[in-house]
Amino acid sequence: MKIFVNNIPVNIIAKTDLKEWDVYHTIKKGDNKMISQLDLMGDILFVDLAETELKVFFLLMQDKKFKKATSITFAVNDYQSAKKLVKDQFTIVKAAGGLVLKKDQYLLIYRLKKWDLPKGKSEDGEKMKVTAIREVEEECSIKVDLRSKIGVTWHTYMQNDKRILKKTNWYLMDCVDDKDMKPQEKESIEKVAWFDKTELPSLLKNSYPSIVEVFKKFNKKFDHKIKLF
Repeated sequence: MKIFVNNIPVNIIAKTDLKEWDVYHTIKKGDNKMISQLDLMGDILFVDLAETELKVFFLLMQDKKFKKATSITFAVNDYQSAKKLVKDQFTIVKAAGGLVLKKDQYLLIYRLKKWDLPKGKSEDGEKMKVTAIREVEEECSIKVDLRSKIGVTWHTYMQNDKRILKKTNWYLMDCVDDKDMKPQEKESIEKVAWFDKTELPSLLKNSYPSIVEVFKKFNKKFDHKIKLF
């Protein structure tokens, strides 16, 4: 499970799935030293961390601690238990969005000074596929056909003093009609535009890590060779 906390990827994996150790800058094993005392830099691996320390870590991350870390990985003995422990600290919000194609072009939106993909929260009882189509069509004023699922991203944020963990389901879509394409201004979207793959690297430098993750999943699942940076 990968969660983006303040745009830093935090990975939770089973210890048995840990294959490489030398890719990490720092390795910390459970040693009873409080995580709040650590100065984390680069790619960090924690092994055999106590559950209490894992809970403290996410509280500190939400307060924008450990800003020098590039990525953080927890290798745990009980993956399902650790995942539940993390989720239980947040209010879960479900959302869905789309990576829309038109021949060899990709649809991006510009919102809050970042390039993004169209997405939004699910309504009560709404299936994720329905949410994805509705949000894309509302935010961009286009018509789409849903092709298949790309994957899921997780990221955290604060809202009304609540700690939110958003699960976003992403789908690959084809544009079938964009003659009336325009940004949904009430959602603070300033631009909706098509780009070819040669333009994506520069645009994704001004995007969110979770959006880059969607393109990585797209590349892997559909064997595309989009250069992201």
